[in-house]
Amino acid sequence: MIKNIMKSAASVAIMVAVGTGVANAQACEETQFSSANAENYLTAETELLVNQNPQAALVALNALKAQPLNCYEEGAALRLGAAIKIENEDYAGAVADLLTAIDRGFIPESERKTTYYNISQIYLSTDNKEKALEYFDKWMAAGGVPDRNQKWTLAVLYQQMDNFPQSLVYAEQVLQADGPGAERQVYDFLIFLYDKTGNYGKKAELLELLLERDPTDRRLWDAISGDYFRGGEDRKAFEVQKAMYLAGILQTEDELMRVVNFYNTFDVPYAAAKILEKEINAGRISKTYQRLELLANLYQVAREFEKAIPVIEEAAELAPDGKMYERLGRSFSELQDWAAAEDALIKAINKGGLQNAGLAWVLVGQSRYERDDRSGAREAFRSANNRGGRGWLDFMRAEDNTAIALARFEIFNEVSDYKKEKERCEDLEVIGNAPDSCNTVDERLAEAEDRLAEFDRNT
Repeated sequence: MIKNIMKSAASVAIMVAVGTGVANAQACEETQFSSANAENYLTAETELLVNQNPQAALVALNALKAQPLNCYEEGAALRLGAAIKIENEDYAGAVADLLTAIDRGFIPESERKTTYYNISQIYLSTDNKEKALEYFDKWMAAGGVPDRNQKWTLAVLYQQMDNFPQSLVYAEQVLQADGPGAERQVYDFLIFLYDKTGNYGKKAELLELLLERDPTDRRLWDAISGDYFRGGEDRKAFEVQKAMYLAGILQTEDELMRVVNFYNTFDVPYAAAKILEKEINAGRISKTYQRLELLANLYQVAREFEKAIPVIEEAAELAPDGKMYERLGRSFSELQDWAAAEDALIKAINKGGLQNAGLAWVLVGQSRYERDDRSGAREAFRSANNRGGRGWLDFMRAEDNTAIALARFEIFNEVSDYKKEKERCEDLEVIGNAPDSCNTVDERLAEAEDRLAEFDRNT
């Protein structure tokens, strides 16, 4: 391949040398060969292009150079010499001849662009990347516009020199030129560059294009998700994981739990709970205390308390202590199922391991209070032996005192009413107009006073 490039460069050098006429030398007024020099030049040219004998061509060229040369002849000899040296793989000598021709004005401005490109190709063939890029730049500065293949060459050169950002500029242009149907090596090259430059989001987008070609390629799925995650685009990583789950690609417990955790992270606890419960029931996620605890958490965060309760019950049976039973009791309390709440809380206390058993006793007392078991509630609050229990006992005591005061007040009011009625009856008897009810007022007053005295004795 390199040899073909060099032959092409040689042909261009020769055509430039022999076909530009007066335009060859800006400062040279000579326009043609002398007859003797023309013969040596044509011999060298024929040996190189027709006979493909660069050694013989070099002999003829040396014979030409041994003669006195005008400026026109010197320019032609330099460029033909460069072409011969390329064929003889004397690349340094070829570059030297071409640069000398440029420096002396033997190559006009309009043709320097091609010469710079040829020099870049010569350096490229000798793996002199720095010089190859230097003359690529000069070619473009002179008006050279790289085509798709030249952009690919530039991208590879910059990549080999670890200049990944500049390599990326040309590689992206190659992909743009090729379109979505680009060869896999173009995609792989860009993926490598995106990885090197930390453009994980763009890398993931490129991987998605590849995924359209082969949706079953698991490595692409994982790479896309991982690169979105590394690029800080967690939401896109989540969407990829969700798509993988829905497509049935995720199979292991770790993979399934990752989806559950993603849903939870993005504040979709109900969906996370449904997936976790489904996979536990399918046996693809193990039914451990930790998994059940997570499932219960997810349902409770989603305020699906009724769905959480069966999970908490099952977890409580597996738990080494009573903490899950305590949690179950609290869940029943939120649903105001006070009997079930007390049952779960007593199990929690009996199983032990609670961080604060006193709080559990307070909840037991509350459940009994809500069911009008005031004696049982006091017993539970006393067992709590904490500030909460004492607060409840004070509250219940205040309730009792208020009830007592209200009951005495009712009897006291009854006594007062009978006394007022008796006074009215005595006034009416003076005028002889007392109603029949006055006949029993003393009896009713006495009974009310007896009840008030008995109430005071008992309290």
